[in-house]
Amino acid sequence: MARKAPSVDIILAVFCLALVSCEANGGVIIARPLPRGAAGVAAETIFNVLQFGAKPGNGQSTQAFIRAWNAACSFNGRARLLVPLGVFTLAETVFQGPCKGPITVQVTGTLKAVADVSEYTGKGWISFDSINGLLLTGGGTFDAQGPSVWKYNDCKGNSNCVRLPATLYINDVQNGKLKGIKLLNSMGFHMHVTNCNFFRAQGLHITAPRDSPNTDGIHISKSQGVSIVRSVIGTGDDCISVGQGSTNLPKELDVAGVSVKNCTMLGTTNGVRIKTWAGSDPSRASRLLFENIVVDNVQNPIIIDQGYGSKSSKPSLVKISDVTYQNIRGTTTSPIAVNLMCSRQAPCQNVRLSNINLKHRLNNVKVSATCANAQVISSGIQFPPPCR
Repeated sequence: MARKAPSVDIILAVFCLALVSCEANGGVIIARPLPRGAAGVAAETIFNVLQFGAKPGNGQSTQAFIRAWNAACSFNGRARLLVPLGVFTLAETVFQGPCKGPITVQVTGTLKAVADVSEYTGKGWISFDSINGLLLTGGGTFDAQGPSVWKYNDCKGNSNCVRLPATLYINDVQNGKLKGIKLLNSMGFHMHVTNCNFFRAQGLHITAPRDSPNTDGIHISKSQGVSIVRSVIGTGDDCISVGQGSTNLPKELDVAGVSVKNCTMLGTTNGVRIKTWAGSDPSRASRLLFENIVVDNVQNPIIIDQGYGSKSSKPSLVKISDVTYQNIRGTTTSPIAVNLMCSRQAPCQNVRLSNINLKHRLNNVKVSATCANAQVISSGIQFPPPCR
């Protein structure tokens, strides 16, 4: 029996800070902090990457960024790492904690990846590791230069492939927040959030071409209290995926307590999908809520696929239960609008459909629902009529 993982809470909705001047003094940044406010909050000290040797342009600034981070992270007080306007080129960069206090990373410029896969040995282009109290903000852009390296992605035909690095690899971050940043053309995933607690992403714009390989928007694993809100995501693979997420493990961990609310999905292959690998080992996915979802020309608006990958003739042993689809409406490009294909060995239990209104984009094409090995309970509007 797989051990239970922490619950993952996800909410997705589709729809400058005051600086202080700094001086360089012997390689150390001395800030002129703002005075304490009425509430007695201490001012921040700003660590500008320019003062640590970063230079806009094609030359690498990796080590300058790491020096700036180390200074900010070791500062005994409120610290802000500032990336000003300009284009800065970085190879693999790890912002390693723990830090002495909460830290803000303000990216107002553009970070551009080195387009050479030999420069990357870890799971991310830019990684944040073991930090309590991280704020990443500023409205800047993380351009991973994916088109230059996608030709090296052979994972569809090679089960032993080496995955390209995520744009942001966020590991063991507690009380973290990302706000108002842009992720463009990842090499691998755009963002991987793992081993995190109480993490919030807000106002993100994540973009890659429809045919870009494995450019998932945000992948979440082994985390608790994760919220993704008011963000726009359009990639070549999953916009948001939730799963155990590790490799070379005999069993996947459980997933529980996922909420997806107030989303609009435009022209996607899948709308709200639950998938498990055929032949996968025992684990559980439960307490999954999909509510107030609008689909526009989506191929599979509602789908459970427990034979994903079709690499095994054995049934999946992942037990799916307590799933609610509520207030889901819009149009599909497929004659099957609701497709619940559960495992014959571990049938789905307590799958609730409430107020489902899905029609084909062509008025003269009827849509239907199909189910296998699923206990379905329906209420309210049901179009297409639910399967039994």
